[in-house]
Amino acid sequence: MTEKIKISNFGGWVWYANENTIQKEPLDPNKCGKWMWFFDDALAVEEHQSNHILTKAIEEDVVVKCKHTDKSDGVACFYLNGDDTTRHKKCIQFFIDNDLIRKTKSGKYYNITFKYDNQTRAGEYNANSNFKAQLKLDQFLNLETGAFK
Repeated sequence: MTEKIKISNFGGWVWYANENTIQKEPLDPNKCGKWMWFFDDALAVEEHQSNHILTKAIEEDVVVKCKHTDKSDGVACFYLNGDDTTRHKKCIQFFIDNDLIRKTKSGKYYNITFKYDNQTRAGEYNANSNFKAQLKLDQFLNLETGAFK
């Protein structure tokens, strides 16, 4: 089946969606959240790296919806339902395969967090909040070896 990728620009964000899959696997507003990748223009070589990465994530069925800021530096969000373990693992593997998770000097992965959209709407993770992540990378992955648990 040919994937139908929809790309739209709205409110400072470039959105990508798999129109075929999102109908079959809708994102639940009460369960939906995102893994985030922070990028800068140093990562853009011949093309805007975030455009390539997000298109690839949709084409490879990693997520059904994602977005990035419409600048050469910013953030990209990869959306999935928080209870979808299969998609979490696909997304994390995609992040690893594409070097989207930073590592410490000792080579250990940073323990990035999954952020629920309800937490975003409630303003729970801005600089002035006491954000408590419900899901973290170390719940899926050994941060030292990169092996799934």
